[in-house]
Amino acid sequence: MKVRVLGCSGAIARGSRTTSFLIDTDILVDAGTGVGDLTVGEMLRVDHVFITHAHLDHITALPLMLDAMGARRRQPVIVHALPQTIEAMRAHIFNNLIWPDFSRIPTEAAPFMRFAAIETGEVEEIGGRRIEALPARHTVPAVGYAVSADPAMRKDGKAATWVFSGDTGPNPAFWQRVNQLDGVRMLVIETAFSRRESKLAEISQHLAPDTLAQELAQISPEKDFPIYITHTKPTETVQILVELGGLQRDNAQKSAPPGATDHGRRLYELHGLQAGQEFDL
Repeated sequence: MKVRVLGCSGAIARGSRTTSFLIDTDILVDAGTGVGDLTVGEMLRVDHVFITHAHLDHITALPLMLDAMGARRRQPVIVHALPQTIEAMRAHIFNNLIWPDFSRIPTEAAPFMRFAAIETGEVEEIGGRRIEALPARHTVPAVGYAVSADPAMRKDGKAATWVFSGDTGPNPAFWQRVNQLDGVRMLVIETAFSRRESKLAEISQHLAPDTLAQELAQISPEKDFPIYITHTKPTETVQILVELGGLQRDNAQKSAPPGATDHGRRLYELHGLQAGQEFDL
């Protein structure tokens, strides 16, 4: 299972693309501005889009992508999201005012897009991969996702799971489920603000470095996987990474390898995520 980071920024600027991940060649998780770096041929191979929530930085490229390649597809793109997220996109994006309603164009029988509602805890199985909607706590209804490859389809026969928090504030239910998942190979979690904006992070239900540390402390001691930081604001990215490095230095044991941090239990690998990175899990 391959994961390509199309965008992982909390806002736009030169070189900064908002949230979108390509799983193998056919599944998008979120559809931020990073989708614009796909070729038309790559967009044509996308059959499913899993949306975490309705905020613009996570959906902005979806209507544009459908417009770019919908007429060349034989089957509609399936857009999976919470019912509330689908309702918001219908009302405020695909409303024939802001953008055409591609769930009914060119015809209701053969549209460019179909919505598929998914609830927290539900699982979709697509081509040997399981996509589970994880709990998230945000200012609007939201989920994260866990994408797992079928062990039977892997050379090593072992489970491989990619976990994405989506946009979320402190959320014990998320960690409860992550601790139950098999074969977590990578966790992508947001840290949208630095310490100086911690109050804004709290109000907007995002994480800052200190709350991230509190969240990571909920990982079960037997779990061990690298953690990648996403959704940093372009104006805050450097400061956030400096502060996360400070947490690492404050907590790391003398024998710890570089880049590891200990939140009272054991060491965790923390990495900044960048658009264009690819991971083979």
